[in-house]
Amino acid sequence: MNKKEVGLERFTRKSFSERIRESSTKKIFIIIFAIVVVSVALPLLFSSDSSEEKEHNGKKRGLGLPNVALIEVKGVLLTEATGGFSQQEVTPSLEIVNFIKEAEEDSRIQAIVLEINSPGGSPVASDEIATAMKEAKKPVIVFVRELGASGGYWVASAADYIIAHKMSLVGSIGVIGSYLEFSGSMEKYGIGYERLIAGKYKDSGSPFRKLTDEEQKIIQKEIDLLHTFFIQEVALNRNLDEDYVRELATGQVYLGVEAVRLGLIDELGDLNTVRRYLQETYGLEEIEFLSYKRQHGLLDILTGRVQAMAYTLGQGIGDRLGVSLTSAPEMTQRKVLLI
Repeated sequence: MNKKEVGLERFTRKSFSERIRESSTKKIFIIIFAIVVVSVALPLLFSSDSSEEKEHNGKKRGLGLPNVALIEVKGVLLTEATGGFSQQEVTPSLEIVNFIKEAEEDSRIQAIVLEINSPGGSPVASDEIATAMKEAKKPVIVFVRELGASGGYWVASAADYIIAHKMSLVGSIGVIGSYLEFSGSMEKYGIGYERLIAGKYKDSGSPFRKLTDEEQKIIQKEIDLLHTFFIQEVALNRNLDEDYVRELATGQVYLGVEAVRLGLIDELGDLNTVRRYLQETYGLEEIEFLSYKRQHGLLDILTGRVQAMAYTLGQGIGDRLGVSLTSAPEMTQRKVLLI
């Protein structure tokens, strides 16, 4: 066999093996994509959790049409849903505000129940939801199943009546603005921070340098002011003395059994307790809930699943490489939260 023939044989073998690898890679991606599609499509095809079935659920059981709105407030409260890959559940405040408005405009609905399971979040998001609750002309009742803390409690306090599970966590009237600061580690590994700003406070709270004493005082002043707003809102909403609320506003969470004694909630119980309260207080003979939930289309869910899988894969690779996949804004932005 001459050199030309040997070279041709090597080229042919190499091309064949490359084609095999390419074919295998394509098959793997096709299989992964098929699994994602099936995992999304099957629940949608066989699920009975559509808004239409919820709406007519009472009629099917012969119990009449729905007359009480049930709005779930879960996870971290923000003004809008984040576009990142955070695995933590987020509730956009505008979504809850719109649900409350829809319930207000629905002639069948006679009362609104917010089921809260939230650690809090943005002060603005909490205030937006609380304001919508107070502006509602229909009765608004809150049920805290497990967690109604910080911004979650700010929202709860705006209700006409609060019922919470005896072992739920309630309160945590406080504000946090803490963050990680890496300047020591950067110095250790010879990483510098070139500070180029216009306005001496522009990069206050940057994790790449320490705060000056002056900056720390400024930020603490902001946090204290937000804390005062929080205290004043709770005192007003719950008809409590402001000084008394300030004594409770240490950031401590209270069990439901403690919260009812302190006046932070009105009654201990569960969703059946909510039903009974509505019947006794507002004369509703039968209680049929109409659930208000975000409706996800097939494309939304499919995209979310793919992103989650990609994130999990990338996170695993990142862990092996010793790097973080947290987005830069999340790492560098100083946030003040009711959480």
